[in-house]
Amino acid sequence: MIKALILARSGSKRVKNKNICPFANSNLLEIKIRQLKRLPELDGVIVNSNSDEILEVAENAGAEIVKRDEYFATDSISPNELYVNVSEHFDADDVLFTNCTTPLVDDATYSKAIQLYYNLPKEYDSLITVNPLKEFLLFNGKPLNYDGAHKPRSQDLPENYALLNHVIHILPRDLMHGLGDIIGRNAFLFPISKVESVDIDDILDFEFAEFLYKKQHNII
Repeated sequence: MIKALILARSGSKRVKNKNICPFANSNLLEIKIRQLKRLPELDGVIVNSNSDEILEVAENAGAEIVKRDEYFATDSISPNELYVNVSEHFDADDVLFTNCTTPLVDDATYSKAIQLYYNLPKEYDSLITVNPLKEFLLFNGKPLNYDGAHKPRSQDLPENYALLNHVIHILPRDLMHGLGDIIGRNAFLFPISKVESVDIDDILDFEFAEFLYKKQHNII
């Protein structure tokens, strides 16, 4: 059994109430829950939050809800402590961790990620999405991934990846609890597009993502 997990605490500072404020005639949380509930590969959607308002939106959209203790919703708590606590409050063999602040992910990408996870070679214990990084990198003022004397075209640079785009993480619930993390010891890297990797962190991200989302879904 695999369920999707969304963490959505209150108190976002750069975009006030970004999880549930108006976005493309709805809100980010409702949009993400409805998307995940469309996926036949999932056995449920869980929203973990300290906010009664967020949990009400989640429940109305058809998600299972878990009320988080305020201690685990503060800035002082470490991600590791949070993941251990969260993993103790839902029932599933495997978990697909995702954020409602990534509204540009295709349904097909979620489905493909789940299918890949269940067919991984034995050496992998988890799956995470990454986005290709085709940039000229410097370290201590010197080229890191190219020869400065024979500079290549950017598209010919070595394939590097930016980790932790927090779009999709899939792993066993017991591993999440044991490691206090959403990345296993040997994660399979699943590249996704730059557009799908967009994560809303500030007001510019919010407006950009809403513009693209409306364009994708023909919302006037």
